[in-house]
Amino acid sequence: MLRCTRCGKTYPETFRLSCDCGGTLLVEREHYDFFGSLMPYLDTRRYIQFLPVSGNLLPPPVPAITPVVELEVETVRALFKLEYLQPSGSFKDRGTFVTVAKLMEEGINEVVLDSSGNAALSMALYSLPAGIRVHIFVPSRAMPGKLSLIQRLGAVVHFTEGDRMEAHRRAVEFAEREGLTYVSHWLNPYFLEGTKLVAFEVYEQVEVPDYVLTPTGSGTLLLGLWKGFKELVKMGEIERLPVLVAVQASGYESLCERSSSKNRLADGIAIPEPPRLEEMKTALKETNGLCVSVTESETMEAWEWLKDIGFLVEPTSAVVLSALWKLVETGEIPDGSKVLLPLTGSGLKLTEGI
Repeated sequence: MLRCTRCGKTYPETFRLSCDCGGTLLVEREHYDFFGSLMPYLDTRRYIQFLPVSGNLLPPPVPAITPVVELEVETVRALFKLEYLQPSGSFKDRGTFVTVAKLMEEGINEVVLDSSGNAALSMALYSLPAGIRVHIFVPSRAMPGKLSLIQRLGAVVHFTEGDRMEAHRRAVEFAEREGLTYVSHWLNPYFLEGTKLVAFEVYEQVEVPDYVLTPTGSGTLLLGLWKGFKELVKMGEIERLPVLVAVQASGYESLCERSSSKNRLADGIAIPEPPRLEEMKTALKETNGLCVSVTESETMEAWEWLKDIGFLVEPTSAVVLSALWKLVETGEIPDGSKVLLPLTGSGLKLTEGI
């Protein structure tokens, strides 16, 4: 069922973004299957019984189980999870996969989405073989390489003046005016069902890390990890949650104190007004977590370091490394800690016309 995070009202598991009271929704189960009864696949289908879809209508391609590379960084065990190796080049593929499967089950064949790039590219990729027409609203300053790919996948791109939040407002207006389904990954409870699978994968690969650092704008990865690890606790698989660290771009913070200087390099998390803010605060509180803000110059330094190591990622991915350096230096992450750092987006999409 779907449950409102504000008033607690429940709904059937149909495609819905919000409660009648305006609150956000989460998928909730009365009981959870034994985690050991997994499907014999090495991709997202491995966890299909933990997802709110029938499994009869699944879009190709299927998201991968991404590898984890362990390196010693400063004085900790840094576990880099290579999310940028997904089919569309970002962690968003799992959430899109579940969303498109739900849309297929309900016979919805035209949708509206707003995105700075990665969510749009993911939606365009998975919707194409599913026969779903996608309208995507993007800020006019979105990265040309991503936009080129989105258009080549057949999505209808609507450019908007202004920032990321203006693209969101325009998309909502268009969907209401045209009578189309709005599938915002910010609000979509089924998207979080996809991102929670990162926690399942991590548990199978390296057990429970001590800390998890995530780039945090709308919070879909942070909340997915929180939800996934909580479900593992409910199944009796694990006894504790990792400490969640929300890493935000300076000038666009929603959890940290707002900075005066703007980090435009980390454009994927330039979301100062996320609709699931209260849930993000709850996730940090429940895990004794914290928020770290990263500047543009700090992002650039970390991005160059990752490139030199051999990780070809987009700048937004690099904020987690910068945050790790800060927290190790201040002693907030102790020596010897096991720290998960998802590398969320591919750097191959940065070149125009790729």
